[in-house]
Amino acid sequence: MRLSGKVAIVTGAASGFGAETARLYAKEGAKVVIADLNLAGAEKVAAEIGASAVAIKCDVSKRPDIDAAVNLAVSKFGSVDIVVNNAGFTHKNQPFLNVDEATFDRCFDVNVKAIYHMINAVVPMMRAKKSGCIINVGSTAGIRPRPGLSWYNASKGAANLLSKSLAVELAPDNIRVNVICPVMGDTGMLGDFMGVPDTPENRAKFIATIPMGRLSTPRDIANAAVFLASEEASFLTGVELPVDGGRTV
Repeated sequence: MRLSGKVAIVTGAASGFGAETARLYAKEGAKVVIADLNLAGAEKVAAEIGASAVAIKCDVSKRPDIDAAVNLAVSKFGSVDIVVNNAGFTHKNQPFLNVDEATFDRCFDVNVKAIYHMINAVVPMMRAKKSGCIINVGSTAGIRPRPGLSWYNASKGAANLLSKSLAVELAPDNIRVNVICPVMGDTGMLGDFMGVPDTPENRAKFIATIPMGRLSTPRDIANAAVFLASEEASFLTGVELPVDGGRTV
């Protein structure tokens, strides 16, 4: 198993990309803390996985919640080897002047500040053991932005670049930082990304912008997250990995 003996925290893991990543991590031998605002959903995923997973309610924009997730990983499983900062938030697709300040703040709190909190919480222990893997879930929105999502695009652009900057700074400590950049997928945020009703006709318009002709799936992202956390990727850091069917080409 590719992640045998590893302990991971996956945020936003009650559904979508995060849930599938947690499932696949456990299948590959990792112990997983499933952190999500939706505690019932997180507990359901943990129950599906079994004894190698535990759930916790977590607002990633709040440092005490991040500390609680890290402390749970240490007390339950002994350490933190891998972090997947997957939790995300978007405003509805609309003209940028229509997005209120509270929504803007939430985008940056969840998509950027959460990484700040997690880095501060886990890097000291990773530095102490000279080993660690941090995977941020950015977006193709931070590489090739779509109109109507300007503030979300900006937050994901920050997450993408931050990952590369952290990779350079943490490389001497043998802590790898990479960022996965999904194209829009069939998750709970799809309707907000499109800004129109989620109908087959509207989906088709967006799918037409993806050369491989489909949306991303949770398994696509989970597969990338397993690879980046595995020994096979031990010399990869600072990688901005589009999982996008050619969208950013």
